[in-house]
Amino acid sequence: MRDLLITGQNGFVGRHVTALAAGRWRVIPHAPHDLLNPVSLDDWLAHCCPAAVIHLAGQTFVPQAFRDPAQTLQINLLGTLNLLQALKRRGFRGTFLYVSSGDVYGQVAIEQLPITESCPPQPRNPYAVSKLAAEHLCLQWSFSEPDWRILIARPFNHAGPGQADHFVLPDMARQLLRVRQGLQSPQISVGDVDVTRDFLDVRDVVQAYFDLLDKGQPGEIYNVCSGQEQLIRDLIMQMAELADVQITLQQDSTRLRKAEQRRTRGCSNKLQRHTGWQPRVPITTTLRDVLTDWEKRD
Repeated sequence: MRDLLITGQNGFVGRHVTALAAGRWRVIPHAPHDLLNPVSLDDWLAHCCPAAVIHLAGQTFVPQAFRDPAQTLQINLLGTLNLLQALKRRGFRGTFLYVSSGDVYGQVAIEQLPITESCPPQPRNPYAVSKLAAEHLCLQWSFSEPDWRILIARPFNHAGPGQADHFVLPDMARQLLRVRQGLQSPQISVGDVDVTRDFLDVRDVVQAYFDLLDKGQPGEIYNVCSGQEQLIRDLIMQMAELADVQITLQQDSTRLRKAEQRRTRGCSNKLQRHTGWQPRVPITTTLRDVLTDWEKRD
C-alpha cells in the first residue's frame, strides 16, 4: 500500500477520508502540528514521505472568515505554502490534491447555471478569497515542480454524519430532535431558507477525492457536486418528516449571511468524464443519517 498524508484528518471530512482509505492506503498517523509552524510540519514528515496528499485542513466557516479575515488568509494560504515547502524539503514527488471550495465562484447569474469549471471565480467572502488564492498557489507549484501531480477539487455543499452543528443540516437535525424530546418549542430558528444549494453526501465527496488521486489529470480543477438544486426549506421539512415532528420555521436575523447566493447548482461532468465517478447516496439517506448521528450524540 502507498502512504497517504491527510491534513485535517480529525475533522468532519477527514474522518471519512481516513475511513475510506483503510485497506487501500496506509494513512500516515496524525501528529501534533500547526500549518503556520513549518517546524511542526517537518517533524510530522520526518519518518515518512507520502506518495499522495489530500490537503483538507483549514479555516472553513464563512462567518468566522468575516470575523477574522486575516487569520483565515494565514491558515488557508500561508498554511498551504508551508505544507508545500515542507513536502519539498522531504523530497515529495507524488500526487497533491488541494481541496478548495465551490464557494470561490461567488455570485453566479441564474442563466449561467449549472456552474462549470470554466465559470470565472468571483469570491464574495474572505473564506472564498483564501481558497482561490491557495488554488493559484498550488497551480503555480504544478508548473515549478513538474515531478508533482497537483490537482484542485472544488466541492460544493456537503453533509453527513459527524458534521458540526454550525452548518445548516446538522443544526436543523439538532433542533428537530430537541423538539421531539420536548426540550424546545416546535419553532425552528433558521436563516434564509428560500435559497437553493447543491448538496452532496460526504461519502460521495471523499470517493471523488480518491478517484481524483487515481485518475485525475495534473494541473486540472474539478467540481465535486451532485448537479441537483435543493431548496433549503424543502430539506428542513423532509428532515422534520423523517424525525416525525410538526414544526414551523422562524427566521433569525443573526443567522443571515452576507453576500448570499440565491441559487446554486454545479456541474461535475468533467470529474465524471475523467474518473468515472458518480454520486450514489440519495439526499434522503443523507438527511436520515444526519438525524441518526445527532440521536447518538444525545
